[in-house]
Amino acid sequence: MRHNPHHTLVRSALLAGAALAVLAACGTPARDEAAGTKESTTEAAAPTPGRKRTVRGLPGMPPVLDPEDVYAADRPGRLSPVVEDFPSRVYVPNTGSDTVTVIDPKTYEVIETLPVGRQPQHVVPSWDLKTLWVNNNRGHTLTPIDPRTGKAGEEVEVHDPYNLYFTPDGRYAVVMASLDRELVFRDPHTMKALHTEPVSCYGVNHADFSLDGRYFIVSCEFSGELLKVDTERMEVVGQRKLPFEGAMPQDVKVSPDGKRFYVADMMADGVWVLDGDAFTEPTLLRTGKGAHGLYVSRDSRQMYVSNRGEGTVSVFDFTRNRLTGKWRLPGGGSPDMGGVSADGKVLWLSGRYDDEVYAIDTRTGAQLARIPVGRGPHGLAVYPQPGRYSLGHTGVFR
Repeated sequence: MRHNPHHTLVRSALLAGAALAVLAACGTPARDEAAGTKESTTEAAAPTPGRKRTVRGLPGMPPVLDPEDVYAADRPGRLSPVVEDFPSRVYVPNTGSDTVTVIDPKTYEVIETLPVGRQPQHVVPSWDLKTLWVNNNRGHTLTPIDPRTGKAGEEVEVHDPYNLYFTPDGRYAVVMASLDRELVFRDPHTMKALHTEPVSCYGVNHADFSLDGRYFIVSCEFSGELLKVDTERMEVVGQRKLPFEGAMPQDVKVSPDGKRFYVADMMADGVWVLDGDAFTEPTLLRTGKGAHGLYVSRDSRQMYVSNRGEGTVSVFDFTRNRLTGKWRLPGGGSPDMGGVSADGKVLWLSGRYDDEVYAIDTRTGAQLARIPVGRGPHGLAVYPQPGRYSLGHTGVFR
């Protein structure tokens, strides 16, 4: 379903104003043009003196701060003015309990349990950072949580919301309708459907965007495939079968320099590495049994890989292009999805099959806490986190 062009122009102008206000508050130079009227272009000094690399971003997208590091806005404690007064919390969706457990990360104590819809899968920060959306997959609703007060609002009807992302320009929310086999582009505030892109793969679930925001890579869990989607056209432009029998791809993350994409695969027991631009056949980096979630450190040097099937976390060094360590949870566990604390010192992960949450020291790999929660905890969100805007999932910030 496509929307009225006049309404699109009005909505784009309003979103552009909101984006400029956020960027101004964050100390980022604002553009004079309205979003969508010109291509977003960023020039920043490359390592070689006197040379510059230009990033021609998705029209309307906030400027890329550093062409060599897409996560440059995510440094420790660098909170947007929008969220700097929000209390620090860990929000844990419990798929088997239809609740969200709220944890105080300073005391490691559960402070509240919020009833939500049926089978909540992920807690997702909105593009403008103001709302947390609980994806009630089998309840076919989204529950908004106000992160300032911690209170849940009225549910919004959205069919099959397994996961949720936002385009880098803030123009659309993208619902990963896993069983419906659709990518549904929606209004990021009202969640009204604006365009539906059917897919031929099974189980669309996770994604990440290119450095310039012009495309995103999507994993298809049940058919072992990857999709490449043109952001502006809202169309699938590439599809690839992973070269492993029974592949089950999960989380997706782009490298700091934007040159590679990493895709966790819980059946291949590792991470696929591919060139997103060329979308050629990937290679497999074995990390551990049941590789599932991917999280980047606050200095953009490392990536943490949760190996759900063996109770470990692998550490990958981007600068050295190799694995440098493996942390084992005492007594085992099932580390799944989560996020890194605002100061970068703690990695928070849900224990999917153990009804608990793990807090892990990112300097030593030591377990700091093991907290009982509801049944089947999944895509927890640590909030707030540094960054100018959210691309969705459990917190992908730029």
